Amino acid sequence: MNTLTLTPVELALQRFAAVRTQTERICQPLEPEDTVVQPIVDVSPPKWHMAHTSWFFEEFVLQPYLPGYQVFHPKYRFLFNSYYNSVGNRVQRHERGTLTRPPLRDIYAYRQHVNEQVTRLLQQITPEKATEMLPILELGLQHEQQHQELLLTDIKYILSTNPLLPVYKPATTTTAGSSAAAPAATFLEVPSGRYTIGFQGDGFSFDNELGVHEVLIEDFQVMNRLVTNGEYLAFMQDGGYTDFRYWLDEGLAMVRTQHLEAPLYWVKQDDEWHRFTLHGLEKVNPHAPVCHLSFYEADAFANWSGKRLLTEFEWEAAAQVYPPAKGNFVEGELLEPAPADPAQQGLQQLYGDVWEWTYSAYHPYPGFVKAPGAIGEYNGKFMINQMVLRGGSCATPLSHIRTTYRNFFHPDKRWQYSGIRLALK
Repeated sequence: MNTLTLTPVELALQRFAAVRTQTERICQPLEPEDTVVQPIVDVSPPKWHMAHTSWFFEEFVLQPYLPGYQVFHPKYRFLFNSYYNSVGNRVQRHERGTLTRPPLRDIYAYRQHVNEQVTRLLQQITPEKATEMLPILELGLQHEQQHQELLLTDIKYILSTNPLLPVYKPATTTTAGSSAAAPAATFLEVPSGRYTIGFQGDGFSFDNELGVHEVLIEDFQVMNRLVTNGEYLAFMQDGGYTDFRYWLDEGLAMVRTQHLEAPLYWVKQDDEWHRFTLHGLEKVNPHAPVCHLSFYEADAFANWSGKRLLTEFEWEAAAQVYPPAKGNFVEGELLEPAPADPAQQGLQQLYGDVWEWTYSAYHPYPGFVKAPGAIGEYNGKFMINQMVLRGGSCATPLSHIRTTYRNFFHPDKRWQYSGIRLALK
């Protein structure tokens, strides 16, 4: 069917079905036991992700817009609310792994119920109500895509803590990645000037991208590709983890307290570095982008190399100057960062592969206003003590990313696909 002939409601129905199916596709390789585990507070059990994303639609779409809707279970609001204080009490984040009940089969029944009811709503909603409801439905879909990325990163962490190091999906000829040498690191000029920052135009954006404004940027140079495992290994071999000169004080304290000596998932076997992947334990590919680094590690490497991290505004300016080549997203099913293509020119790997740490605190843009009610809790209350990342990763859905997308994490976090791009001047 030609999508140009579909109504907004029909398009929403198609998109809803596709996004919801993708979540279950991600969870399909798991055993039921895998879906309950919560090894650290940052990681939520896959079963909880599946239920929470369904609760979001039930809470913010079905109850307000489907006349006579009855919730699937009266206690699910308490079990699967994440952080919405406006909605009421909830299971605390660090206790999500205690939810052995409801069983996984009930969660799948819950998802099916919500799918059926949202479909029914879309089939009967009036045009007037649709105009009000569709933006909230799209927020729910974008929210679920965020959780799809979290699912993959959380599944990876969960499986890595199992002594058997189980394989999520075996590598194939299409997912094994390239062993070709990465192109040489060069630095591309980004001219000084006024750059417009923030989301403009049609389509979806989160509220933290709004507040379009101009920034004055001095000329600088941006690295043509991401930092590789081999380059990061040179930092490690040069004593990078033990030399205080490269580290912010908080980062050095973290390294010493946690006895860090390599990126997350790196293990040494027979005097050779390996890393745990969703395809199992593999030898470190020196040409692939380094990932699973904290902001502190990214900054220390930049200092060691005599360069620096970009600000988020410089990143967005570089994206405006250099149209990016294709990216490695979740649709490619590689599920790990891929080496840059030596045959390509220009700015590579700007989107996909790894989220790029920036040296920008996560603050509101000028004129930022939180939405009323629970939806206003989505981003605004987290704008403190976190750093911005840009560009998406190999676990990000392609339809979920854009130039103005602002991801954010605390600077010590390592379990996401987070890596490094360098700047000069």
